[in-house]
Amino acid sequence: MVFNIESKTQMCTLEYECLANLNLYDSPECSRLATQAATGRHLKFTSNQDTAIEVRLCEDDYPGWLAVSDLNLLQPASLPYQPKTFAYEDIKKLLPRVIDFTLHAMQQPNYYLWGGTVAPNYDCSGLMQAAFASVLIRLPRDAYQQEAFLHKIEVSQLEPGDLVFFGTPQKATHVGLYLGNGRYIHSSGKEQGRNGIGIDILSEQGDAVSQSYYKQLRGAGRVIKSYEGMV
Repeated sequence: MVFNIESKTQMCTLEYECLANLNLYDSPECSRLATQAATGRHLKFTSNQDTAIEVRLCEDDYPGWLAVSDLNLLQPASLPYQPKTFAYEDIKKLLPRVIDFTLHAMQQPNYYLWGGTVAPNYDCSGLMQAAFASVLIRLPRDAYQQEAFLHKIEVSQLEPGDLVFFGTPQKATHVGLYLGNGRYIHSSGKEQGRNGIGIDILSEQGDAVSQSYYKQLRGAGRVIKSYEGMV
């Protein structure tokens, strides 16, 4: 289904649903990926230029630019986005499915894609966001946002399904999903990682990749609620 934009006022008041996986860019030039919007996600327009529309994803407030050529892959949403709430006990029951999502994703041919949030190619926080979204639990988009949103725990308290964060003393720049027994799964890049999804260990005794990330370990967090996003 396609639609016609009748006015700028209509653009900024309607909510739209993605009919396909869409790329969102970090500028109206649409040359560098910022994030992706999976089929079925909702977004709103905030402004427009000749070649691109500035949008904001409803589920996580994330901004980006959509190429005008992709407008035919949107339709007005029949119902507005409504965040789903979860009791913590319900989230705990869903964690095995979150872990299974990441393990299945690792089995597919993949590579690290900056801004990637849809299969088969993810960045680190994109894999976390997609894994939890698969059970309708929403997380913020970027690693530092996920760290701030989660309930902080000590690394010694880690349980399967918790998130581990890496980076500098000032900011989290990388995230992985804890699997248990000192192992975590993550999507990491070419220069420092595996150029895709792999499993590493939280120890100085691992290989070069594990050691490199272990030196950057910042802390850990537990998902106890779903992000409400833009409503």
